[in-house]
Amino acid sequence: MKDVKPNPVGRVLLTVFFIILCILFLIPLYALLLGTFKGGAELFVSGLNLNPTFELLHTKAWKYLFTGVMSNGEYNPHDYFLWYRNSLMVVLVQGSLTLLLSSMVAYGLAKYNFKGRNVIFMCVLMVMMVPLEILMLPMYTQVNAMGMRNSYAGVMLPFLVSMSAVFFFRQFLSGIPYEMIEAGRIDGCTEYGVFFRIIVPVMKPAYASMAVLTGMGAWNALLWPMLVLSDMKKYTIPIGLNTLWSPYGNNYDLMITGSCFAILPLLLIYLFAQKFIVEGMTAGAVKG
Repeated sequence: MKDVKPNPVGRVLLTVFFIILCILFLIPLYALLLGTFKGGAELFVSGLNLNPTFELLHTKAWKYLFTGVMSNGEYNPHDYFLWYRNSLMVVLVQGSLTLLLSSMVAYGLAKYNFKGRNVIFMCVLMVMMVPLEILMLPMYTQVNAMGMRNSYAGVMLPFLVSMSAVFFFRQFLSGIPYEMIEAGRIDGCTEYGVFFRIIVPVMKPAYASMAVLTGMGAWNALLWPMLVLSDMKKYTIPIGLNTLWSPYGNNYDLMITGSCFAILPLLLIYLFAQKFIVEGMTAGAVKG
């Protein structure tokens, strides 16, 4: 059978297509970054645009964000970096527990035969279809009854088992041969040993993919943390940025600068984990 030579014209067209696609994705980031060097009045009038007026660009918003020194020289401290630290803590704790507990639930649904397994999985699918806004009131009532209001436990507890993560992990685990689990049991592993020594290493691509998605969800969450938290010292980035609004809307420059700096962790995570994300999204079975 003859080797098929790659079509150079097709390769060039494909490269050009992806370059154009990349530019289209980078344009909003460029507009956001450019907006951090503009004043609030200019942003209020013209909004985010791609036309830099170099004589009007400045770094006052960055200076105020990092040092608390306003453009008039006054010192007005804020809690931006405290909010940043709070968000990082919530993402790390909630993300780690969500991956662990959701994968354990998915492992039970995928590899254990018990009565009602399909019913439980159908409940998982139905919960995925219910918007979060509908669940907020009963969730808040339960969290308040448990004494977890104004605490990070109340923020994280309802999301420690994510239905979308359970569904994703179950589909991934369905492609793992059952013989691997039996081999672990024959070698003397307990059920927890089989999960942590055999299943977890195989699921690394799936963990990487879902870690980005759950991390983004926890980092960008606004409505539920705003409902639970009342202490400004416990605010996360989205709530904290929301408090920077003034009645006259003259903090657009500070809001955009804070938002630009806030997307940096997620952008770095995605760039470094993109290989595992692709593997996790495309893997359906264990390669021999």
